[in-house]
Amino acid sequence: MPVITVPQEFNEEDLYVDLEPMTGQRLFLKCEGFNFAGSIKLKAATEMVESAERRGVLTPDSILVESSSGNLGVALSMIAASRGYRFVCVTDSRCNLATRLMMEALGGQVHVVSDEHAAGGLLGARLAYLRGLCAADHRYVWLSQYHNPDNWRAHYFRTAPAIARSFPRLDVLFIGVGTTGTLMGCARWFRTWDRPVRIVAVDSVGSAIFGNPPGRRMIPGLGMSVRPPLLDEAYVDEAVRVEEADAIRTCRKLARRGFLFGGSTGTVVSGAMTWLARNGWRGLTPVAIAPDLGERYLDTIYQANWVQALYGSDALGDMAGDRPTNAAGGRIR
Repeated sequence: MPVITVPQEFNEEDLYVDLEPMTGQRLFLKCEGFNFAGSIKLKAATEMVESAERRGVLTPDSILVESSSGNLGVALSMIAASRGYRFVCVTDSRCNLATRLMMEALGGQVHVVSDEHAAGGLLGARLAYLRGLCAADHRYVWLSQYHNPDNWRAHYFRTAPAIARSFPRLDVLFIGVGTTGTLMGCARWFRTWDRPVRIVAVDSVGSAIFGNPPGRRMIPGLGMSVRPPLLDEAYVDEAVRVEEADAIRTCRKLARRGFLFGGSTGTVVSGAMTWLARNGWRGLTPVAIAPDLGERYLDTIYQANWVQALYGSDALGDMAGDRPTNAAGGRIR
């Protein structure tokens, strides 16, 4: 029976969903949303905070500050509350309302940037605001998930070994990319493993991570408008790009089977399905990482009016056709 004293001590590491009955293709989905922060970002947040404390960067009067589209902000809000720090999250208009409310409920302060930076878009505006805060007051400590190697170390020490324990015959691993912390930590670990594992990065169309021009992205979590400083493409075998409408259709299809996942997970599963259909999946052991669950997306990707206004009715998917069938072949209602 787990008994904890601080929320970051709990994280369900060994839960997977077998997607083959739902998708017709073999794929095991590692669910990272079962902790008090609700996402995989708890690992990076914990590693970065504890490392900063060990190095003396964080002191009792420090004010944690970070740029986040949502999940890392929630994780840092939670850790700051448990450790007695103040926390300021700098985000932008794409951050879900539920996520902002969660940070504030945990005692975090949320600053929303709405005007794009001339050179770096909304992310550039967030970073410029952060630099101004740190320059004005020495108490602000910016962990900088975009540059901080503790971001990827969290997954080198925890995520990758956990996958290897559960799937000793792993062939291909699908990982969504934003800061690329999860990607780099897992890819580095599996590069030295006793069998070859193909590392496939899954990115959003509109992201500039792998050199494409930046474009519109409305779903927070994956993608960046610039190349992430942590990225080392030598560790990546292949990159797959997914349209946001396809990610939404995938999320809504999984929800019709009772699995409510977030937009990042929909992107990763959609990209993995495309790769497996193109390359063949029989005989392979493929795993994809699901960064979060779907409750924070109820007013966006699970809200029909929001989806239709931005992506059109096709993005809603064929909900009637997605219903499972019973033993007699009829649709289950």
